[in-house]
Amino acid sequence: MELLQSDLKLRQLKVFREVLRAGSTRQAAAALGISQPAVSQHVKQLETTLGITLFKRSANRIVPLQEAWELLRNVELALTSLDRLEASIFAMKNEEKQRIAIAAPSVFGFVTLPKVVAIIRSQTASNVRSISGSYEQIGEHILAGRADLGISRLPLDPGLFEWAPLGSARNVCIFHPDHRFSKQTCIEAQDLAGETIVDIDPQFAAHQMNFNALRFAGVEPDILVEFDCNGHEAGYVSAGLGISITNEIIAREYAAFQLGVRPVEPSALYHYVAIWQRGRTFSNALNVSLEAIITAFSKTPTREQQFLQTSS
Repeated sequence: MELLQSDLKLRQLKVFREVLRAGSTRQAAAALGISQPAVSQHVKQLETTLGITLFKRSANRIVPLQEAWELLRNVELALTSLDRLEASIFAMKNEEKQRIAIAAPSVFGFVTLPKVVAIIRSQTASNVRSISGSYEQIGEHILAGRADLGISRLPLDPGLFEWAPLGSARNVCIFHPDHRFSKQTCIEAQDLAGETIVDIDPQFAAHQMNFNALRFAGVEPDILVEFDCNGHEAGYVSAGLGISITNEIIAREYAAFQLGVRPVEPSALYHYVAIWQRGRTFSNALNVSLEAIITAFSKTPTREQQFLQTSS
């Protein structure tokens, strides 16, 4: 069935969604500002168009069937996409009010992204939509058009993306301020023996050489908690439940937790970049947003740099 060539109407979908949200045709009618019979008519027309029974009817009540809830998920996605399309068209007509979508790992919401948004707000009339995900998902958000800009790290496919460098980082160990590591200037693999560890899932990590060095020495790391994205470790470490290994750029997002931070050897090297789809045309608001990301990174010293400054 070709829905685009059928009698399926946007109004029917909106009424259908409101019936499930409100729980009854009466409450849906009140929310939409139309009569209850009009709501019932829209619902019946939708069922006829789709050829699917969505509600069980008894007396003056309609009860959603499983098919209705399954359809609702897709209707929500479709209507949300249309809302964004409407906002995008409005932005094209009013460039300075453009909504900027920035994709970044959620951990950057602690420090970096608030700085970015503050700069955007001070220089444009745009608002910001923040989208989170893994580094792989950040690229997917960019390519799918869900995000205008992203914060990611190399390597990336130059055939798909363009980027601007933001900074490089090495591994650091974060720990409770009262931990014994606070007396050391550098943490080495053998120092991790006997420590309870809070660690990101190995499939998302690039610092496994530290733990592999322990295993090579015959010591299995004592990993208390594994998590799937950066940000979780700060709470566990702050509670004194263990130490964690991350990198300097991620560690600076945890400034409010006042954790101890020390360099780690051996260390991986990470190169962070602001990314966008190759060939993307930039509006004024998008240029401001890119510069805001670059500025937010350049003005914030890493936690390791802060430690070295206070130790000198």
